[in-house]
Amino acid sequence: MMRQISSALLVASMALLAGCGSRELTTGSIPDDYRTRHPITLSEAEHTLDIPVSSGDYRLSTGMKDMIRGFAQNFAASPAGVIQIQMPHGSPNAGAASHLGGQIRKVLTETGIRPGQIVMGSYQAYPNGDAAPVRLAYVTTKAMTSACGEWPEDLSNATFGNRNWYNFGCASQNNLAAQVANPTDLIAPRGMTPIDAAQRTAVIEAYRKAPSGDGGDD
Repeated sequence: MMRQISSALLVASMALLAGCGSRELTTGSIPDDYRTRHPITLSEAEHTLDIPVSSGDYRLSTGMKDMIRGFAQNFAASPAGVIQIQMPHGSPNAGAASHLGGQIRKVLTETGIRPGQIVMGSYQAYPNGDAAPVRLAYVTTKAMTSACGEWPEDLSNATFGNRNWYNFGCASQNNLAAQVANPTDLIAPRGMTPIDAAQRTAVIEAYRKAPSGDGGDD
């Protein structure tokens, strides 16, 4: 009887050891990815520039003109076809804004924007509010991500489970989306430009004429 019990215990012990030997141990695994939680997407968005105007303004300052030129360059680099000049209506500075609208249009055309691409318009402003700005706007594709600063769960839960927390990586994704000059670059690379045969020949000739210490022939 004792031999039977001993044999049974031996078999059971060997089975337990075999099970422990085949068990996979995983430590430090992080199943979630910040690029999945905060993906960069391409969406239609309005790009705007508000130009402050007071009731006594009668001309654009140098700083205002520089802002308008920079905004016009961004418009020219985008696939958008129309840029709007929206002037306030009903505000105390409406007269000054209307006067500056023509100057803004002139700066845009001097930057290279065709007159047919400029649309003049207005928007209702508060008559007793602050000075309403003249707004430049165009609509085109923009790279963007979800809003940051959201904490749907306790931070200790992510730390205890060895996972990065929900807001982790959101700021980096937002910064990357804001720095992309052409949002379509996130979809596919651009085509290669043709080679410059003259420049290639000049570089090869310079390499051949270089002293031996600089990589030329011995």
